[in-house]
Amino acid sequence: MGGEPLYRRRPRGLLRWLARLPITLYRLRLGWLFGRRFLLLHHVGRKTGLPRRVVLEVVEHDPLSGSYVVAAAWGPRADWLRNLEAHPQASIEVGLRRVEVVAQRLDQEQAERVFREYARRYPFALRILSRVMGYQVRGTQEDIRQLAALVPLVRLRPRAAAPEGGEQEGTAVNS
Repeated sequence: MGGEPLYRRRPRGLLRWLARLPITLYRLRLGWLFGRRFLLLHHVGRKTGLPRRVVLEVVEHDPLSGSYVVAAAWGPRADWLRNLEAHPQASIEVGLRRVEVVAQRLDQEQAERVFREYARRYPFALRILSRVMGYQVRGTQEDIRQLAALVPLVRLRPRAAAPEGGEQEGTAVNS
């Protein structure tokens, strides 16, 4: 995959402004413009307890369970991911719908499966987005394995459909 990531810092300046622009569109009730490719995650700050929001790309959507998988593109130190580790209950907006969810981190094997499918469906997007994050992904099995090891994936499952106890898929975000 081309060694260690070149860019693992949070976006700053214009890139940060562009990354946060979709939040404004959701506030204006224009989230439907993103279809099901992006969602707005409402979560709680781990230190402040204040409401936080971030727009994330949907890596996988399961219409049967209503769950969405999103990637922590900037790695395991992404604020939203760390916030979900502290408070796994959150809500999402997809289009004009708002859903209460529980966050579950996927294990390595599950993440590889999701990234392989994403690479199959969106090969160009995978190459471009991975380059922005500082990775060089050609789509080989080894690239996908390394990407799954470096970029955490989180399943956001509707609370009503979230499995109980030991039945859950993946590992809890807060483990």
